[in-house]
Amino acid sequence: MSIKEQIKLAQDDVANTLNLYFEQPLESDNTIKEATHYSLMNGGKRLRPFLVYTTGKMLGADKRDLDVLAAAIECIHSYSLVHDDLPAMDDDDLRRGRPTCHIIYGEAQAILAGDALQTLAFELIAKHTFKCSTEAQLKMIAELAHASGLQGMVAGQGRDIAATDKLITVDELERIHKLKTGALINCAITLGALCAPNISQHTLDNLSTFGYAIGLAFQVHDDILDVEGDTIILGKPQGSDIAANKATYPALLGMLGAKQKALNLIQQAHEALANIDADTTDLAALANYLIERDH
Repeated sequence: MSIKEQIKLAQDDVANTLNLYFEQPLESDNTIKEATHYSLMNGGKRLRPFLVYTTGKMLGADKRDLDVLAAAIECIHSYSLVHDDLPAMDDDDLRRGRPTCHIIYGEAQAILAGDALQTLAFELIAKHTFKCSTEAQLKMIAELAHASGLQGMVAGQGRDIAATDKLITVDELERIHKLKTGALINCAITLGALCAPNISQHTLDNLSTFGYAIGLAFQVHDDILDVEGDTIILGKPQGSDIAANKATYPALLGMLGAKQKALNLIQQAHEALANIDADTTDLAALANYLIERDH
């Protein structure tokens, strides 16, 4: 099965899990329910769920446990996008080629939809009966909270906003993206590993190295696509980062330097996988795909 076929399978699995939740009776107003569901099902690569599934499968985790974790991390990612798109943040009208949540439902409903998605992530994990230990389950919740908040994604978003219209160094830009993008990507890998039996610290450490390397490579390649990509394929306006005066790797390193940076990071990712006593073929294939994709 090709990497694109595996990603498609992960997309279907996580969509099925999320739809099961929304098919049950909910107390919310229909509009906010629709806005929340729209934000989850508005396309997307489902990279983070794929990483949960692939890491967990590689290490022998239970599929039903992985379904819940994949759904939870996609809720966090989707909430961040809904809030990122708001006028007070990036002010984007398009997300994944479709109108953003606030364009369809209004700003207030979009804020609430993001809030609902954030809390749903933790509800899904807390209510599920995992095959692994309760201690591991609590660690999953703690890891997701850490990666999402003031020491992870939110910290990166805050640094990103502060850096707009300013000259920053490559090291500062790397710090932003390790937090804003890399923390949640790395968390997806960690979640998949935590529900596997007898996971060693050695394996967790190397998966963490792999996760941060591909997370940063993903962002570097996104910066490259913002310059070289096509609006139709990207699903968002080409050149949007430049228009917003945001620091990017091509701007700081030049296009050739940015492309070499991405290649070096993928090499680091492969070196980390070589230290893991498991079949890492699928994770290695994903690493290569991340800097070959066109959107």
